[in-house]
Amino acid sequence: MSQARPFETGDGTMLNVDIAGEGIPVLFQHGLCGSAEQTAETFPAEPGFCRITVETRGHGRSRTGALEKLSIATFADDIAAYLEKAFAAPVAVGGISMGAAISLRLAVKRPDLVKALILARPAWVTRSAPANMAPNAEVGHLLRKLPPEAARRSFLSSPTGQGLAAEAPDNLASLAGFFSRTPLDVTAELLIAISNDGPGVTDEEVSRISVPTLVIGHEKDAIHPIAHARSLAERISAARFVRITPKAESRAQYAADFRHAMSIFLKEL
Repeated sequence: MSQARPFETGDGTMLNVDIAGEGIPVLFQHGLCGSAEQTAETFPAEPGFCRITVETRGHGRSRTGALEKLSIATFADDIAAYLEKAFAAPVAVGGISMGAAISLRLAVKRPDLVKALILARPAWVTRSAPANMAPNAEVGHLLRKLPPEAARRSFLSSPTGQGLAAEAPDNLASLAGFFSRTPLDVTAELLIAISNDGPGVTDEEVSRISVPTLVIGHEKDAIHPIAHARSLAERISAARFVRITPKAESRAQYAADFRHAMSIFLKEL
């Protein structure tokens, strides 16, 4: 069972911190429009590790704050402030998708806080607004213009929706869920702002990361191309790449593979 703890950012935005387990602290972050439920699904179940997930602005039970501040840099700064207050740094830091981008930024900008790095299903390497994030932005723009059901129908019948149905059905299911995610205006702004954002780091900075790093990827994922995961693993000298079962094939096996890869990595630290 997890515990919810509040954390107030420097500008007064209240965030929810979800903590589960006892032992070595591992900051493990969710993806875009996700929550601590996403990280709980893939975190090792055995004792000895404590999962900490800071639900970023506009996610989970956290408040949104000013819409113009929704960015990977802001999310990373909020988490850095939390780690400075709550833990004796450094700690293991990682995340899924957007959470991986936040973690990558922390490893570059705040290496004093990071003793190990987990980059799972990265949607970014270093460039902002990568093409693979365009479907998320497309959903956001539709939510701005149309009522949610009309926006959903428009997306599902679009070339993007039809392409994902054939090539990456798990991605399509996630995107379709955004049309009922509330509040809708915050969902739209998150999808547009973060899809056009990036970790704000350079290839050279990434190549200087020296902490033990686990990179996780899988096929059949258009939003999180396995090529991105391989690229990051190649850039980071201390990185280990692990390919796991795609969610599109078996969600249960995906989660089991994910937990196993993380467990092995964390036990070796």
